[in-house]
Amino acid sequence: MPADPAAGVTTARATLAEVAERAGVSISTVSKVLNGRSGVSQGTRTKIEALLSDHRYNPRNPGPNHAPLIEVLCYEIDSWWSSEALASIERVARRRGVGVVVSGTSDRQQPDAGWIEGVLSRRPVGAVLVSSNLQATQLQQLRSRNIPFVMLGPTGDVPPEVPTIGSADWSGAYAAARHLIELGHREIAIVTGPGDMMAATARLSGFRAALDAAGLELRKEHLRRAEFHHVDGIEQGRRLLTLEHRPTAVFAASDVLALGVYEAARAMGVAIPSQLSVVGFDDVRVAQWAGPALTTVRVPIAEMAAQAVELVLGVRGGGLDTTRIDMATTLVLRESTAPPGT
Repeated sequence: MPADPAAGVTTARATLAEVAERAGVSISTVSKVLNGRSGVSQGTRTKIEALLSDHRYNPRNPGPNHAPLIEVLCYEIDSWWSSEALASIERVARRRGVGVVVSGTSDRQQPDAGWIEGVLSRRPVGAVLVSSNLQATQLQQLRSRNIPFVMLGPTGDVPPEVPTIGSADWSGAYAAARHLIELGHREIAIVTGPGDMMAATARLSGFRAALDAAGLELRKEHLRRAEFHHVDGIEQGRRLLTLEHRPTAVFAASDVLALGVYEAARAMGVAIPSQLSVVGFDDVRVAQWAGPALTTVRVPIAEMAAQAVELVLGVRGGGLDTTRIDMATTLVLRESTAPPGT
């Protein structure tokens, strides 16, 4: 294992035996860590993980069961956003001759127990994390096996070195708010997403900036926080429409929330758009089928997902050159917005 005398560090890829020797453990112990198996103390596991990463261990002969696969970890796998992303991932992977293993998680900040062990045992060519995050130790485990990964629709506190693909959420929200302002709306509310999602934070910031630029105040009661769930849109829409200062327009930080506002308005006899304008975000397919068709900000979900697959397949175990990609958003005008009182 040649070393750089000046730097005092290893420059060549280590073999499994060399990693075991440096860690002071048996080859079988290193193998357990590599394959995500139990029976190794946390201290020893951490030491081996660091050596695997530092010395860029890569199996020379992964064996006959090493099929080309992309692991996909997806938060709320049954959501419209996730469904469109997964369809694109599968389509691009199939074209590139690679299989896809999809795992769902109910916690966007960490996968369900056992996920990382399964990934390490399968040794995929890459991983795509859809609206989900990993713990620092799990990210390190992927790096130590030279498994490239990309976060699609990043969430939580993402370290700057972690590759992410997102959308231009700030500018998209700014454009949505400007559209409502230009129609003449002055009482504009927002139903925003959870504070630990980067997209929700950026969309709220862009919305606020547009109001500030127009000299408009965002009333405290017009700011509503929610999960990106339809039921939350209904609940927050109902709350907004029963206020003394009822808004004439609502910007919802996702189409799912916007359609929840639709349902609340229908239940309360509020007509869209003559009595309430609504703008969504994402442009999932159902947005154009709503009644009336939803004005929204288009996020290129399929293109983002395709880019994620191409990135992880392009490096095949090397480092990604790009750490952050934000793809452009577009305001799509339909029938859910109009001047107030029309």
